[in-house]
Amino acid sequence: MGQVSYTIPEEMSKGSLVGNLAQDLGLQIKRLTSGKARIYTRESGEYIELNRERGVLLVKERIDREALCRQTTPCALHFQIILENPMEFYTVTVQITDINDNAPTFEKNKIEFKISESAMIGAKFVLERAADRDVGVNDLQRYELKPTNNFALKLHNTADGNKNVEMVLQKPLDREKQEQISLVLMAVDGGEPQMSGTMQILITVLDANDNAPVFTQQTYKAAVTENSPKGTVVATVTASDADEGSNSKIKYSITNTLDDVRELFKISEENGEVVLTGDIDFEESRSFLINLRANDDGGLTDSCKLIVEVQDVNDNKPEINIMSKSTVISEDAKLHTVVTMINIEDKDTGDNGKVQCSISENVPFMLKSSTNNFYRLVTDSELDRERSSDYNITVTCSDEGVPSLSSSVTLTLQISDVNDNAPVFERSSYQAYIVENNTPGLSIFTVKARDADWNQNARVSYILEDSSVNGVPVSSYVSISADSGVIHAVRSFDYEQIKDFQFHIKAQDGGSPPLSSNVTVKIMIQDQNDNPPQVLYPVQTSGSLVAEMVPRSADVGYLVTKVVAVDVDSGQNAWLSYKLQKATDRALFEVGLQNGEIRTIRQVTDKDAVKQRLTVIVEDNGQPSRSATVIVNVAVADSFPEVLSEFTDFTHDKEYNDNLTFYLVLALAVVSFLFITCLVVIISVKIYRWRQSRILYHSNLPVIPYYPPRYSDTLGTGTLQHVYNYEVCRTTDSRKSDCKFGRAGSQNVLIMDPSSTGTMQQIQSEKNILDEPEFPIEVRKYTPYSF
Repeated sequence: MGQVSYTIPEEMSKGSLVGNLAQDLGLQIKRLTSGKARIYTRESGEYIELNRERGVLLVKERIDREALCRQTTPCALHFQIILENPMEFYTVTVQITDINDNAPTFEKNKIEFKISESAMIGAKFVLERAADRDVGVNDLQRYELKPTNNFALKLHNTADGNKNVEMVLQKPLDREKQEQISLVLMAVDGGEPQMSGTMQILITVLDANDNAPVFTQQTYKAAVTENSPKGTVVATVTASDADEGSNSKIKYSITNTLDDVRELFKISEENGEVVLTGDIDFEESRSFLINLRANDDGGLTDSCKLIVEVQDVNDNKPEINIMSKSTVISEDAKLHTVVTMINIEDKDTGDNGKVQCSISENVPFMLKSSTNNFYRLVTDSELDRERSSDYNITVTCSDEGVPSLSSSVTLTLQISDVNDNAPVFERSSYQAYIVENNTPGLSIFTVKARDADWNQNARVSYILEDSSVNGVPVSSYVSISADSGVIHAVRSFDYEQIKDFQFHIKAQDGGSPPLSSNVTVKIMIQDQNDNPPQVLYPVQTSGSLVAEMVPRSADVGYLVTKVVAVDVDSGQNAWLSYKLQKATDRALFEVGLQNGEIRTIRQVTDKDAVKQRLTVIVEDNGQPSRSATVIVNVAVADSFPEVLSEFTDFTHDKEYNDNLTFYLVLALAVVSFLFITCLVVIISVKIYRWRQSRILYHSNLPVIPYYPPRYSDTLGTGTLQHVYNYEVCRTTDSRKSDCKFGRAGSQNVLIMDPSSTGTMQQIQSEKNILDEPEFPIEVRKYTPYSF
């Protein structure tokens, strides 16, 4: 903080130069402009103005020193120059010097005295003092009395620096010679040019009254408390007169002329009691000098002084003046950043004028005292707009008087936002479900992120992070709305192809630079019953007929075969149940509801038909359910010839198969013409196999068992719990040949295929072609094996 002083005379014209402020303070002109330099003063009127462009102080209003300071010297204007960004202030003092612009004046143009002719030489008569509003050399300097035939002028210096004017009788009066005397009292100041004022004195000469009133003290002292009620007795003065009669009757009066004493005090003419008639304020006047006069009826007078000291009481609250303040501050402001500058003033004195200031608790600010009665409100800790977006800071100032008086002011400060918070998702991860076979564009669910910042910094956009699912970009599976966070399915999902997948969503705010956060989203595909059961066994083929053989000696509960089916769906959609839909004899067979096993439910009799046809329906547990059907042919017989004779009706036309084989061989021969060598090898192999079959037929060797591939339940549905093996033997003429079964405990299978050329005995190839059935017939005996 800097300080500078200037001195100028009063009554300067408006716009006159006071001083070059920028030069004297060492400031650049652009600093005054950028800092919005301005004058701060507590006075009601502003007499000085600041020209920022020139950096100088100019007279704004005409300055009358007498109106501004009265008799106080020196007379000065005090104000501060405030600059912002950063905040600075400088103290400026402009002293106003007096010029001789006021002539001495008397309150009255004329006064009258009645003086007894017997008045003694040396008798004194107190005259009214002239008043000059100027000070110093321009103030009242001397008095002149004309003519001086009977009276001379005498001056007495007082303790307050003023002069009492007395007119002293130098030559006895003679009423008979001159009853009326006229004098002129002139008051002259010391200014340039010199100025003066006059008052006429009229003297009436009376008969003898030779004793003047006399006060008991030349100076009286009294004290009164400010704000005392009107009518309060301040003091009592007493004067006495040695005369008798009407010449000894004394009257008291106040002779002050220039000040406002007679508006605040009055004296009783009879008893000299001085009482309060107005409101006195210690802060305006700390003491009063009352000039008192006592005069008798004969015109003799005496004078004295009454000094009234005003005692201070704590009747003024501290005044809080906001010199400069900021209403908005950024939340990333540095520590001890100046927010507001405050000036405190208490007009009381002593302890009544000592002030202590504090601010409300639990705010990140503190109050620092810079100089006497000047405070700075600065940041005391880091600000966080998300924790508190504004503060109402109450500044309270209390004096040390009894009782203490205080005043307060509330400052409202807004915290501006910076982008210091990244968006935060409501969950650490998301998991959503969608039923397969959905419509593309279907809304799956919504992710939501919140940003604790404000306005643009809190505006969240959602972005699908680049990734792949099974080598395919995730954007071909789902999309997300940038504004709402709604996730949509781009394609229709198939549970059997993909059961779940996950990806990352980024939430990014609109700050600069933007902040973001990620979240993992997992989509679970829910199965829908969109796949019917698939029958694995018995296999339905168009090239051969499969028949399960049941001996007539089979007991109740005899396991005929087992229908094996699977459903590629999951859960209850894959729970399968088996039902017997149709049967040649429903009283002979039943199907296990859960395992699909076909068993006899009564003893097989000779009356039962050899050919039994069962239709089994396999249903899943979905809503709605899906199903598949399978036809199971069962042969009730003890020998294969009996079975074959019954299933002849099921064969196809042998001639059709022979013609089909002929055309296939012909087509193969044409295509294989370029590969003649391979064709020769194929023919050689066929001949070799034909010879081996004839040898096998004549040797009565047992047939070689054939085992089809095993089916393994890899889906874990529990539909097929065992492995079954089948032995197969073939004959070229099922009507004329026998089939030998192996003695092992495994199942025996009889397949009758007229297209086979490399099995058992061949009798007259030309004749067999016409006798074979239309379709191959396969007869199986079912025996389960467990692991």
